[in-house]
Amino acid sequence: MRKIIYYVATSADGYIARTDGGVEWLDRPRPKGAYGMGAFFKSVDTVLMGRETYEVGRRFGMEGHPGKKTYVFTRARRRRTSARNVEFVRGPVGDFARRLRAEKGKDIWLMGGAALAASFLDEGQLDELFIHVVPVLIGEGIPLFQTRQRSTQLSLISSHAYPDGVVRLHYSVTKPA
Repeated sequence: MRKIIYYVATSADGYIARTDGGVEWLDRPRPKGAYGMGAFFKSVDTVLMGRETYEVGRRFGMEGHPGKKTYVFTRARRRRTSARNVEFVRGPVGDFARRLRAEKGKDIWLMGGAALAASFLDEGQLDELFIHVVPVLIGEGIPLFQTRQRSTQLSLISSHAYPDGVVRLHYSVTKPA
């Protein structure tokens, strides 16, 4: 079965972006292999993101990912784009995730943001997390997951420390019995 994987970078104090969505603190020299992003990108054929994450990408000139189907979750009634392979989605993430998992394909990248990631986690539709902890404190911002009352157990699959101080943590989400 296809896995849904939250592959994300966070500041050392747990934020994926500044309050205004800024991610300039991620602009840093990357070691050879770019933290394994190339290999991960090849392992997925579908990208999931919230509308705000999509809008940040558009500001950087990206409306989708080449060769990947991109689903953008939104509360708006109808959204359109001229970008190929981009589709706007409304409705419960649980039903959508079950339908998507049933299709043939590679794994699925949950790109962000915090509210969408929290929805997938709370619906039991998140399988793994790759969290790249960047050695910077930004003080405030958008948390890794939108704040809600929850207790979710994770199992460490692997960790890797890079020469520049970034640490990649790879977890599986422990499903309730």
